[in-house]
Amino acid sequence: MSGPLQGLRVADFSQLVQGPNATQLLADMGADILKIEPLQGDWQRNWSLGDAWINGESVSFLAFNRGKRSIALNLKDPRGKEAALRVIRSCDVLLENFRPGVMDRLGLGYTTLSEIHPKLIYCASCGWGQDGPYVTRPGQDLLAQAVAGILNLQGKAGDPPSPVGMGVADITASFHIVGAILAALYERNRTGLGQRIDINLLNSILSLATQEITLYLNTGNVPERSANGIGHPCVGAPMGIYRTKDGYIVIAMMPIGKIAELVGIPGYEGNDSRNVMENRDNVKRTLEPGFAGKTTAELLEIFLEADIWCAPVNTFPQMEHDPQVKHNQSIVNFDHPRVGNFRTIGPPARFSRTPCEIQRPPLLAEHADQILREMGYTDTEIEQLQKEGVVGVRENPA
Repeated sequence: MSGPLQGLRVADFSQLVQGPNATQLLADMGADILKIEPLQGDWQRNWSLGDAWINGESVSFLAFNRGKRSIALNLKDPRGKEAALRVIRSCDVLLENFRPGVMDRLGLGYTTLSEIHPKLIYCASCGWGQDGPYVTRPGQDLLAQAVAGILNLQGKAGDPPSPVGMGVADITASFHIVGAILAALYERNRTGLGQRIDINLLNSILSLATQEITLYLNTGNVPERSANGIGHPCVGAPMGIYRTKDGYIVIAMMPIGKIAELVGIPGYEGNDSRNVMENRDNVKRTLEPGFAGKTTAELLEIFLEADIWCAPVNTFPQMEHDPQVKHNQSIVNFDHPRVGNFRTIGPPARFSRTPCEIQRPPLLAEHADQILREMGYTDTEIEQLQKEGVVGVRENPA
């Protein structure tokens, strides 16, 4: 593989989104990700967003597991645990997102592993933290959004609490995982020692709302949602979403007098405020008729000529054909033995000398023989372990 992380090897015990997205980003950058799955496979092999399947393959699994090698092990069997230990000894990093205590009960916790592999960087990611009053509770993206208070930032005044329409806690946590692992690798280059890293969904989603929470902590002002589509609960007019003749357009923090002039609404001459909080809903409402008579394209031309911060409100089909999305090559594709051509979002980073390489996700246990041979097992031993249900047998791609 190409990429700046060539030579880095990761034992990936994670499932669902937060862990797999992190290791997918590392794989895109060249790391060798050994995905250690239960015999029945990662949870997302058996569940899919929107209940969407392509020839029996979960779209969700395909979205978060490209570029990895898969081995399926029964970790409750001593021989499966021994195979996992051999894999871990060969790795620089271990990532797991089980509930706290699971890896310890399997004999694969950090205290045990650090004694036999002191250079290992061990990252545990969970819902709430490794201890505390919520330690036994299930942790999941929407649950973390709720506890963090951010369900009251979306929607309009008077609406019930509204979740963010994506796995925002999971994805944010995955970025924190990647950053923390790279920081620990940098530190290990100086000391030669690994360490434990702990990431959780709650802290990650709280960090995403740092500005809004900090406002409340220092002023006591609770964010209040706009009744009329202001674009942020803590920001005033004219920021927001406006209906046009054929769609919608968004305006950011711009001088209200300039916006009013450009859309032909009188009464705001000389008003240079970019953040009208008092009566902000009525202010925005008075501007809306000026947007409704023109198309989104016409307004974009007018606003961009005046250096106004604006953008079209794309649907997914419109986003797919957006010229900047196309230019950035944000949408990538790979061939899969069951699915055929599969399209998804590619890695966000670009490297001048060591470009990321897009590879497909693995079939369950696809690389079991290959990985076990690398760990010193003979073909006879591998065949016996597979017969006895310790190691999963590679799925048939047909």
